[in-house]
Parts: sequence; C-alpha cells; structure tokens
Amino acid sequence: MSSIQRAFITAAVALALIIPAAPAHAKCVKKAGQGTNTTLAGAQFQAWEAVLQATEWSMWFSWITSNNKVGKAPGYRVTGFGKTCKKGGLGYTCILQAKLCK
Repeated sequence: MSSIQRAFITAAVALALIIPAAPAHAKCVKKAGQGTNTTLAGAQFQAWEAVLQATEWSMWFSWITSNNKVGKAPGYRVTGFGKTCKKGGLGYTCILQAKLCK
C-alpha cells in the first residue's frame, strides 16, 4: 500500500469519526381509537384518549394533565389525523386515527 493510499484511508477514517451519523428514522406507530359520549366533543376526547393510551401511557398522562387537545400528543409528531363520527349509542360514536412519531 502506498503512502498516498494510507493517508487517504487515514483521512477517511478520521472524517467518519468527526461527522455525526445520520439520525435514525423516528419510531412511528399508527393507532386508532373509538369513543362514545353524549356529546360530539366528548366522543372525540375519549377516542383520542384511546389512541394515546395505546401508544404510551406516560405520554397520555402528560396530555391529560396539560392542554387535552384532541390531535395533540406531547413528545410526538402527529400526522395523518383522521376522524369519523356518527350519531348513535349514547349520543355520538367517533373513531380517530393517526400516525404518531417520536
């Protein structure tokens, strides 16, 4: 191996140690939940609670003790949020779904 090749390999290894690795893809999950309540807002709230509880209990606890906004998840990026609600049961039944990425 020539000294030029050795210097090139040494430089490549040094550069690999200096440049941080590309970040790993975020851990994502797709979840859906169903809720029933006498009000539309209540049914959506319960359905979103089911989504968060199925994702991570500690995150649900942060959500329930903070702003409680349907479609939000503390520490997660929420995409693909969708909902279907209809009258029935006690008043309204909703199914909410989303993709949550940490």
